[in-house]
Amino acid sequence: MHNLGLTRSSHQPNHLLLTADTFVRTTLPGMKACSAIVHASPALGAKFTEYTAEFEAGGELGGTPAQRLIFVIDGGVKLEVNGKASELGERGYAYLPEGLQHRVVAAKPSRTAVIEKPYQALASVERPHLIVSNEGVVSSHPLDDDPSLQVKCLLPDEMSFDFAVNTMVYQPGASLSMVEMHVMEHGLVMLEGGGIYRLGDSWYPVTAGDFIWMAPWCPQWFGAIGKVPAKYLIYKDWNRHPLAGLQR
Repeated sequence: MHNLGLTRSSHQPNHLLLTADTFVRTTLPGMKACSAIVHASPALGAKFTEYTAEFEAGGELGGTPAQRLIFVIDGGVKLEVNGKASELGERGYAYLPEGLQHRVVAAKPSRTAVIEKPYQALASVERPHLIVSNEGVVSSHPLDDDPSLQVKCLLPDEMSFDFAVNTMVYQPGASLSMVEMHVMEHGLVMLEGGGIYRLGDSWYPVTAGDFIWMAPWCPQWFGAIGKVPAKYLIYKDWNRHPLAGLQR
């Protein structure tokens, strides 16, 4: 049935909600039997790019000029780095430093979240290292001492990493304890469940498959609604001075 122009998707100056009914697929350079749904990029005003890569069996991701994090939403991919192959199943992920040559090939029809960002180096800090892991082996901790809201940090909180990627799980009825406003920007993929997200002065119902971009200082709050937990994958820039990157 035609939706007669209705959608939950919304683009505002300080946030973006993208829902599956508005997704448009494209092919990025180097992709083979693979397509991308680009959710956020510098064209939006973001300082990173995030997209969902949809692979056919045998599909290949292609390269990037930036550092990259891959998170397997469903299916499985093979990661090849320096002649060594690693299998990433569902919830598997890999962090690939800028300049590291690699291949990502799907063993079967698969979907991955892909985050890419130009690296901001620090003169006194070594560059970050390759990470290949699975969310299932990462320990969780409560946010603000609330056991109904659990966080898993997929990247080490070390100064060498200039961004963070976490998963957050809210039990039904759990919510953030405050409306947050901060200098970091976010990219967020709803993985499971749903709830209500406040973005700016708007309130949105959100569900698995939705993507949200939040600009710096966008007022933001989430509460889980439903009979199952809500879970999302969230990116933020991190560990760098606010003046970093400004031209003199």
